[in-house]
Amino acid sequence: MTGTWANLTAAELGREIEKGRIHPVELTEAFLDAIDSHPLAPRIYARTTPDRARGEAMAAASRAKAGLRKGLLDGVPVSWKDLFDTAGVATEAGSALLKHRTPSRDAAVLEVATLQGLVCLGKTHMSELAFSGLGLNPVTATPPCLNDERAVPGGSSSGAAASVAFGLAPAAIGSDTGGSVRIPAAWNDLVGLKTTHGSLPMAGTVPLCETFDTIGPLAHSVEDCAHLLAALSGQRPADLKGADLSGLRLAVLETVALDDLRDRPAQGFDDAVTRLGRAGAQITRIQAPEVAEAMGLAGILFTAEAYGIWRDTIEKAPEKMFPRILERFRSGASIAAMDHVAGWRRLHVLRAAWAARTAVFDAVLVPTSPILPPNADRLMTDNEYYVTENLLALRNTRIGNLMGLCALTLPTSQPSCGISLLAGPGQEARLLRLGAAAEIALR
Repeated sequence: MTGTWANLTAAELGREIEKGRIHPVELTEAFLDAIDSHPLAPRIYARTTPDRARGEAMAAASRAKAGLRKGLLDGVPVSWKDLFDTAGVATEAGSALLKHRTPSRDAAVLEVATLQGLVCLGKTHMSELAFSGLGLNPVTATPPCLNDERAVPGGSSSGAAASVAFGLAPAAIGSDTGGSVRIPAAWNDLVGLKTTHGSLPMAGTVPLCETFDTIGPLAHSVEDCAHLLAALSGQRPADLKGADLSGLRLAVLETVALDDLRDRPAQGFDDAVTRLGRAGAQITRIQAPEVAEAMGLAGILFTAEAYGIWRDTIEKAPEKMFPRILERFRSGASIAAMDHVAGWRRLHVLRAAWAARTAVFDAVLVPTSPILPPNADRLMTDNEYYVTENLLALRNTRIGNLMGLCALTLPTSQPSCGISLLAGPGQEARLLRLGAAAEIALR
């Protein structure tokens, strides 16, 4: 691939297409060639869609020539997590239970994104049925981690992050139920956006927990995420021009989020908070006991729903599953319906308490993950290590899902250590603008 192209963000590639300096077909062919020749690509892509990509690139080229581009990213190729349905192409969600499952139409967001000009390169590997934040999947493939060849890349959008981090896609689309966009983004030094639940249609997306599932982009910049969100929704992108941190009020959440931080994540977070303060943000530290209580409800809410959705499919062939993922699903069988209902009723109360407590702040800050990417081999052989690291990996990101928020993770000065900005539901445009200013301060 042309070295310059590999180093450009998705938005920069879009601008080069706009100027006539890059032809969409040549760009797509360059990425397809890079995938074909990269030794790690089989661990990143479950399958590519070259015929589709070439057709979409040709259409984008025709629009560019006619001056009818749909948006900045028209003609830019991206990868898709293998839980988004693709018409006539297998969508298996990282599970042998869904082997050869081939939908007849695209997922709703893929349909919209295609109409907006995004080019589909293919489908990326993921954690089995999206039920792990580690990215470890011995059933299909465990993608690589950018900063540690012995480590897992984070999940469940593991291949999505790896496709961008290793230069095999300018950007990727993933999903986030408890942190599955933000963890792999953070562990691979990318920007990742968790959208508000319900803000993007989930039709045609293989579910994990429908009351928490969300869709979001992984990319090299906040600008990329803003334009990818616009392409997914068919709306105008957030205005990032002139974004500034001066006078913005940011809260550091001390409850739960700062517990048991490993040294490098703590260093990266502290350095990032200091830089945001130097850039003009007003930093306040807060306690939020409702977060601790909500975390205690997570098992009741997530596992019961996940097993309720997948029980019949799983129990027809449980031997096809990675035992640790099977065990996690089956833990939902012991949860009574009345406890699940009571848990949701209580969570609504806790969400209201959070909203009242944080209303005076522009965003809340947490370390994206309290740990670094764990060692893949040890996860396979040390059960205690697997359980501990799996729970810690998603602990901080789960706060955003439990509280019904949108969230953005940005890289920090420490490799594989991100800082997350949490904002209220439906506040993606404001969050992205704040993120654009924070991104400058953190460079």
